[in-house]
Amino acid sequence: MPQKPRNLPLTALRTFEVAARRLSFKDAADELCVSATTVSNQIRQLEADWKCKLFIRKTRTVVLTDEGRSLSQVVTRAFDDIRAEVEVHMNPGRKSVTLAVGPIFGSRWLVPRLEQFRKDRPKIDLVLHDSPRITDAAMMTSHLAVDWGTGDWSGLNSQKLLDITYSPVVRADLVDACGGLNHPADIARFPLIHQRDKSEWAAWFKLAGVDDFEPVSETIITDSNMVLQAALDGQGVSLGVFPFVREDVEAGRLVKPFDVDLTPERSFYLLSRPSSARTREVSVVQDWLLKEAANSHEG
Repeated sequence: MPQKPRNLPLTALRTFEVAARRLSFKDAADELCVSATTVSNQIRQLEADWKCKLFIRKTRTVVLTDEGRSLSQVVTRAFDDIRAEVEVHMNPGRKSVTLAVGPIFGSRWLVPRLEQFRKDRPKIDLVLHDSPRITDAAMMTSHLAVDWGTGDWSGLNSQKLLDITYSPVVRADLVDACGGLNHPADIARFPLIHQRDKSEWAAWFKLAGVDDFEPVSETIITDSNMVLQAALDGQGVSLGVFPFVREDVEAGRLVKPFDVDLTPERSFYLLSRPSSARTREVSVVQDWLLKEAANSHEG
């Protein structure tokens, strides 16, 4: 049984918290502005002092052990509480709420609404973080987060925020150059842009009644913003994520050639810790986001 430490190694615990959240010593080093060797050495020292394994090291990643996962949940909550307490005493006249979002939701939906947020809630500072995918409470270090899933996050409250649909989008001049788009099967004449894998396009073609589809060329891109930019640059046809591309279609930067909309099983959810409801400013931001999302559905 590990002995109870007389002095808590706060620096090493902070390093552990970031490494556990990012599941990468390299990414933790980048966030903390130290070397990956420093991160690894501090974790090894914790493991040696406490006589337990916190991570399982693999070739290009690390995985939390049961002990590491349990410690991560406690340490994350503790650092969140410290941050919140410091914010209260450093600037009692204003409140800060941290919100973690992914790239396309942040850039295409949230950022255009920040000016309105400042008008609606002038006494709350909204601090935005770029968020990796969240699987459970141990990975969430912000007050709130927006993530993509089916609504099941271990240890977190989730509220559906925004449903999306997929439909092909393409630049009008590319349509003319490739001979037009009169039927979904005509997309075979165009370069096809996938996000992550080919599953979403396969589902859309099935919905559109197209079998045995073989496009002239295909590109797979991981980042959703890059997929959209490729379509805007005339690189091919992509599955536009609505409502995020609605403004581009309305402005004529892209065209939506078919009224065939694929609705995925997953949606964007607003995530919070069960304790966050006790904080008034967090509840205010939650309510504002839900209201804006409802209005964007109506639009």
